[in-house]
Amino acid sequence: MTINAKNMTDTEFFYGHKGCAGCGGSLAVRIALKVLGERSIAVLPAGCMSAVGFNFPQLCFGNNAIISTFAGTASMLTGIAAGLRAQGVTDFQAVGFAGDGGTADIGLQALSGAIDRNDDILYICYDNEAYMNTGIQKSSLTPYGAKTTTTPAGKHIRGNLRPKKNLFEIVAAHGIPYAATASVGDLPDFMAKVEKAATIRGTKYIHVMAPCPTGWGIATDATIDAAREMVDCGLWYLAEYENGTYTLNRKPKNFSDIGTYLKNQGRFRHLTDDDIAAITETRDKKWQQINKNFLYR
Repeated sequence: MTINAKNMTDTEFFYGHKGCAGCGGSLAVRIALKVLGERSIAVLPAGCMSAVGFNFPQLCFGNNAIISTFAGTASMLTGIAAGLRAQGVTDFQAVGFAGDGGTADIGLQALSGAIDRNDDILYICYDNEAYMNTGIQKSSLTPYGAKTTTTPAGKHIRGNLRPKKNLFEIVAAHGIPYAATASVGDLPDFMAKVEKAATIRGTKYIHVMAPCPTGWGIATDATIDAAREMVDCGLWYLAEYENGTYTLNRKPKNFSDIGTYLKNQGRFRHLTDDDIAAITETRDKKWQQINKNFLYR
């Protein structure tokens, strides 16, 4: 059965947390757990979701959940899955929720190892494009030109000078059974991918774009619009990798204006027309590769 807004459970498994208003990451966790249900065991490393979800004496999870070391999300998922199987428990889903820094930087080694072993786990990266919990520092998933506390925008340096790491394709290059990109701006697509991942044996990875109003410099009610616009302007794509094949889930006929998307966010308002032109050129080159190497359905 395909889970959608009409038939999904009314039970909440992530609630009463201390997340900022409009938090995209908390929405991703909430929706994923509603799809996976009470037999899921959640692992969260140091980061936004562990900071807002585990406040003694209050636990904001209705299912089993535990904080891992910053680097150890995937390895703890491996241990949980192995321990439960050793006890004869089979009806469960070990799922990790880690931010961009805890995945692309600090947790990449453990994630790579889990994929290499093909451990039966689901790893979800909620990407808000910086270390938001500790003060909005740059991660390797921070996009070019973004202003953070460690990549300030000034007279001589215009924000982050490095491109956003393509972690989806890095994970796929391992030969993982299933990987996907998603966005909180398209929840039906995200829910379908979580549901599909839960049926696949082996390591699964979902990279969901989850805007942070605080770090992005947008209104608290603009999270979904920003996430949608990122896809519409071509700076994020919705895709899957399975059985050695890349599949594009959505192909915009015409991209919306990149400048509008960028200028609506405080972290990009310092960009010049030349900066925006450079970002547009990079977008176009990436889509040439996508159109060449991805199937579309």
